[in-house]
Amino acid sequence: MSNDWHQNPALIAAVGAVAGVLVTIAAAALLWPDDSAADSGAEGVVSTPSVRPSPTRTDILDPSSSEPTSDPNDEQGEDEGDDESDGSGKPEDAPPLTDAAPAGEGDLPESDAVTCPAATTTVSDADQLQAALDDAQPGDTIELQEGTYSGNFVTTASGTDAQPIFLCGSSDAVLDGGDVEGDYALHLDGAQYWRLVGFTVSGGQKGVVADGTVGSVIQGLTVSGTGDEAVHLRSFSTDNVVLDNTISDTGNRRDKYGEGVYIGSAVSNWCTYTDCRADRSDRNVVKGNTITDTSSEAIDIKEGTTGGLIVDNTFDGSAMTGADSWVDVKGNNYLIQGNTGSSAPKNGMQTHQILPGWGDLNVFRGNSLDVDTSDYAIASWPEESNVVTCDNTFVGADEGLSNIPCT
Repeated sequence: MSNDWHQNPALIAAVGAVAGVLVTIAAAALLWPDDSAADSGAEGVVSTPSVRPSPTRTDILDPSSSEPTSDPNDEQGEDEGDDESDGSGKPEDAPPLTDAAPAGEGDLPESDAVTCPAATTTVSDADQLQAALDDAQPGDTIELQEGTYSGNFVTTASGTDAQPIFLCGSSDAVLDGGDVEGDYALHLDGAQYWRLVGFTVSGGQKGVVADGTVGSVIQGLTVSGTGDEAVHLRSFSTDNVVLDNTISDTGNRRDKYGEGVYIGSAVSNWCTYTDCRADRSDRNVVKGNTITDTSSEAIDIKEGTTGGLIVDNTFDGSAMTGADSWVDVKGNNYLIQGNTGSSAPKNGMQTHQILPGWGDLNVFRGNSLDVDTSDYAIASWPEESNVVTCDNTFVGADEGLSNIPCT
């Protein structure tokens, strides 16, 4: 064969065709998606157990539609005002508790009102109060004299089941947390078996925050003027009672964060507060509270929490701009009973499924709902195994009592 191959048109065409194929293959190899890259991009996605058919975490849906809400990022940031996560870490699996008692049953804390014993320590200024909180021992009763206590107060001391620690005062004893961009007005930081009774909490980024508290009672407080939520039970806070408090004027920092009572943490914050584990703040009772003029839900119950009571509370949603219901239940096995509400933005009460298996097995019973909207009085997204009993009454819900049949 002649070495002058470049003068052969047929051969040139053949070589050109082969080169074209090789270029195409190389380009495809560069552009084709890399499975390992896709996996690393999904690092923040929580692995969850398989349950009844439900949407995947990547389906971002509007909770106001008639579809389940399954993306935890719908709730992201609700705790970010405390200590913003650096984005590292991945929340662990959060399977629902298979042995949890049915809604309203099981070993729940007593919710009778407590009475303050005689004072063992009396305080009249902020320095004395913080010192008493630092030095508190089981069985102590700290009495607040009337006046204003300016500061951000914290205690790590614990009582016992038999000898709780009391902090008591009249509504004229005011803990002023100051700037709504600042810190918490009062923080039970791992402190257990406390009784907070009677006084007023005003200002601060958050009003009363309980991290890791057990067997505590928050009773008869007046909480208002907060940057975010008024009362928050968080970081494995279990078996507590929030009783007969008057809560108003929340969300002055940002309306989306202005809940009245907040139980648990959003999954997006588990790596910030609970070492990437589900925040199982379980078996808490919220009873007899009057919650008005909140910018977000009167009561917000997060995924990962189980088995509480929401009973005999009164809600007014007329100032609500950062949420669309008085009560939003994303946990499991809650009894929501005997509550009275007016002026709901969209629904009086809702369930949402942020993680598969959650927002389920809740019972809504005997509530009086004056919603005055074009939607349902009680909306369950998805329906799952939630129960709405026929003794709930409503006014002004154009769609009716609920999107699920009452029983």
